[in-house]
Amino acid sequence: MLENLIHLIFLLCGVVAVAFVLFISVHLILSGIPAIREIGLFQFLLGKVWDPTNTTTGAQYGILAFILTSIYGTAGAILIGVPVGLLTAVFLARVAPPRLAAVIRTAVQLLAGIPSVVYGLVGMIVLVPAIQRTFDLSSGACLLAAVIVLAIMILPSIINVSETALRAVPHEHEEASLALGATEMETSFRVVLPAARSGVVTAVVLGVGRAIGEAMAIIMVAGNVSNMPGLFTPVRFLTTGIVSGMAYAAVGSLYQQALYSIALVLFLFIMLINVVLNLFIKKRKGD
Repeated sequence: MLENLIHLIFLLCGVVAVAFVLFISVHLILSGIPAIREIGLFQFLLGKVWDPTNTTTGAQYGILAFILTSIYGTAGAILIGVPVGLLTAVFLARVAPPRLAAVIRTAVQLLAGIPSVVYGLVGMIVLVPAIQRTFDLSSGACLLAAVIVLAIMILPSIINVSETALRAVPHEHEEASLALGATEMETSFRVVLPAARSGVVTAVVLGVGRAIGEAMAIIMVAGNVSNMPGLFTPVRFLTTGIVSGMAYAAVGSLYQQALYSIALVLFLFIMLINVVLNLFIKKRKGD
């Protein structure tokens, strides 16, 4: 009887999780589709001008700049954060002495607990002026600042998950590699790391989700201007476009519906990344 009750509780928990995903999906679709129909799919996705409050020449709802900025910003954060996080995970799992590993692991956990608004505040006070002085810019709030902040923010997820995956690799793999004459570093990067590939990809997925879904820290360091992306240009991400506009959009207006459409595009973008990476994992396992 008790076992059946526990199975029922687990089933209900699973159903609730799936129901939340379905509810969010349906709500975004129902709220976002009307604006896309009225504006036009290609005009909405490929339009370069976002000016929803222009009453002189007419409002424009193009989000191509937001999409490209989110792609470039996330890609830049991954290019910086993944190598650093992965090498740190290898160091913690394979090289570092226990005491040093404990100190670094504690620091990484503290890094994960810092609120995103604090990242944005520190970036605005320290990083943005540093970029302005270094590159002699009129303003340091730009895509580069956002990429650096995002790269730092995704480090805890990548390090923790990758380290767990590396430690889960059976010791027989390491012993067999060393017995064949491989060095410690060759064993770490050519045997243990490939064996933990699925866990590492999962870490990257979590990092991508954190990077592309961040808003508060980015709105403080990226400039929040709807320009086409450039490394030293103030930009606006999909997330910051929603945050900055929702407070000013009238309830039920096309402006508000367009913001829901941006949320729908962001949701589909994240789903697409997850599907592609999961297919990659399955394909590599099949090989």
